[in-house]
Amino acid sequence: MSLLKLIVGIGNPGEQYARTRHNAGVWFVHRFAELQGAIFKTDKKFHGQIALTQFAGHEIRLLVPSTYMNESGKAVGAIAQFYKITPEEILIAHDELDLPSGSVRYKQGGGLAGHNGLRDITRSLAGQQNFNRLRIGVGHPGNKSNVTGHVLGKVSREDEIMINDCIEEAIRYLPLAVEGDWHQAMTSLNGFKANP
Repeated sequence: MSLLKLIVGIGNPGEQYARTRHNAGVWFVHRFAELQGAIFKTDKKFHGQIALTQFAGHEIRLLVPSTYMNESGKAVGAIAQFYKITPEEILIAHDELDLPSGSVRYKQGGGLAGHNGLRDITRSLAGQQNFNRLRIGVGHPGNKSNVTGHVLGKVSREDEIMINDCIEEAIRYLPLAVEGDWHQAMTSLNGFKANP
């Protein structure tokens, strides 16, 4: 059973992307940091913004990469190597096309489902996919050719409320994940459905 030592929210940098679906993972980490009173500082050697907080009796590092989504591994690999953090000790919060808005899931390892950010993180961790994920549903546009416009599009007010409700619920069960009780964390969170 591995304790969490690093929580990463992946997305795209810049104001033009801040409210897009692709940045749902960043929303999660920023909200958690806000609740913890954790202050981010830019650290060039980790290619992003980092913060340190005490949570559920443990020291947790927070990371929001300053790279674009498809280069997320540059930041994750750098901080994991520097602090000797194993993949099992990492939680990646990310947008999930295969879940509708209003759904959220904790997951251990597994496939990448075509997610470019997760693919690059896997590459940076020597091909290991056994990091943990928080999958924040953003829905699928229905046609593969519309995916890029969908994830880079700003969310509707209704979807934003549901995604934020999912984030609050995930934080509610985060102590279980931090302490390595993934079965209980997944069981508790994965039936949650936000209402529009």
